[in-house]
Amino acid sequence: MHRALYRTWRPKTFDEVCGQEHITDILKYQVATGKISHAYLFCGSRGTGKTSSAKILAKAVNCLHPIDGNPCNECAACRSIDAGTATDVIEMDAASNNGVDNVRDLKEEIVYMPAELRYRVYIIDEVHMMSASAFNALLKTLEEPPAYVMFILATTEFAKLPATIVSRCQRFDFRRIPTEVIMGRLQTIAATEGMTLTPDGARMIARTAQGGMRDAVSLLELCGGTHTEITDELVASLLGAGNRATLFATAEAILGKDYPAIYRTVDDIVMSSGDLAGFFTSLSEVFRDLIVEKTVPDAKNYLDLTDSEDERLRAIAADVPLARLYYISRQIEEVQPSLQKTGIARRAAAEIALTRMCDARLGTTPEAMLARIEDLEREVKKLRVGALTAPSASVTAPPLPTEGANDTTVVPAQRQVAAQPQVTSESAPKSDTTGDSTTQAVPTDTETKLKGWRDIADEFLGMFPYYRGVFDGAGASVEATVLRLILRQHILLANFERDTKAQAAILRIVSESIGRPLSSVYIERLTGAAPKPTNEEELF
Repeated sequence: MHRALYRTWRPKTFDEVCGQEHITDILKYQVATGKISHAYLFCGSRGTGKTSSAKILAKAVNCLHPIDGNPCNECAACRSIDAGTATDVIEMDAASNNGVDNVRDLKEEIVYMPAELRYRVYIIDEVHMMSASAFNALLKTLEEPPAYVMFILATTEFAKLPATIVSRCQRFDFRRIPTEVIMGRLQTIAATEGMTLTPDGARMIARTAQGGMRDAVSLLELCGGTHTEITDELVASLLGAGNRATLFATAEAILGKDYPAIYRTVDDIVMSSGDLAGFFTSLSEVFRDLIVEKTVPDAKNYLDLTDSEDERLRAIAADVPLARLYYISRQIEEVQPSLQKTGIARRAAAEIALTRMCDARLGTTPEAMLARIEDLEREVKKLRVGALTAPSASVTAPPLPTEGANDTTVVPAQRQVAAQPQVTSESAPKSDTTGDSTTQAVPTDTETKLKGWRDIADEFLGMFPYYRGVFDGAGASVEATVLRLILRQHILLANFERDTKAQAAILRIVSESIGRPLSSVYIERLTGAAPKPTNEEELF
């Protein structure tokens, strides 16, 4: 009968346990010196070597010819434990033997001497599943067992253990096994079993295993069931997750708002019977990596990537605001429950979520708001850089002729200050009783349509490029001696309202365009979109 690879390749000595040298070195020393404890507690995530180390320890303390703390695997004691026929090594699953009656049976057994071996070893797996009454019944026995009895407790949920149990054991924390270590082990197994495992394929299996060697070996066996060459494309297809190239391309499509590419990706996954939930899980890891690239100077130390993958990831993250990455990550998290549905609902949920990720303005979360603000800040920064590199130009309004004079009459130089534009409130300005031309009210019966507004705006933005967002979609008209500007809400609108030089420049340009002097600027704010132009030249 076929034996699973993870059982065939289970470590038989401490030296064969991968990635847990901080534990195995101590256990070897204790066995070699005879300073073993009566109770051990092995903690850690699944597949990291807890049960294997427990069995190796049980062999080592009973081995007739130990080698530097390792069992010899040749004596009768080692062979019987490996074969599972040793009556003095008892493995218990606390998930199914978690009651107080099971503990009482155990207490009755330990009074008897070992039948064959030096020590009677109780390996209790998933010990956190025991009931409170069972823990209480075990306390005294665990604290002072007979000299020939050893307890080895294993758990994946250390936080669920009572402190009274923990305090009576030597605790060892098993770490997740590094990807490179898992890859090396997989290559050894594949070569021995007649498989061809590519480095990218090994890396994808190791990543998917998330630090668990048992899961990695099981995935290797799954992939090698029908194929002798195992690549990352094969692993991705069998696991229902995209390979790194596909995931990176999807991330680029989201950030670049490439909707056709997004829908093609979803269609390919669905038509190949892939797992959308698995794909989104892998996609969330990609955006986690992007966030690390944006926030950590030595990001490669925290990323499980090849050099080429790291370079591509840095290129993707270069111009992306951090707030947008947070927004997309949140969207992936929120759609995960919907992907557990069946049928068309799952596909629709995936497509809608990916579409929403493309444009942060479609969201209402704080992350979406931050993304919008950060986009605006980036745009302002670009405009400021453009203003610094643009050729300097005078922004002082030229002398304007006095009202009532012919077009060639020029106001004396001392009158230029009086010609500076005035900004009124959003409501209709009130008539000035002083007669000062700089505070004229806006007439309603002398409106003049302003022609050539697009050229006027282009000339103004050549001198003040950072106000492009303010003048995008702006409208304008001339009413008597007042230039009426209709502007949408913008982050720089308040700056423009205070910028007398910019207002003087637009006033001068319009005055030269219409061939007569204007005395002031009236600004009207719009909360929505700019009004639809009635003439092509009226709006910019």
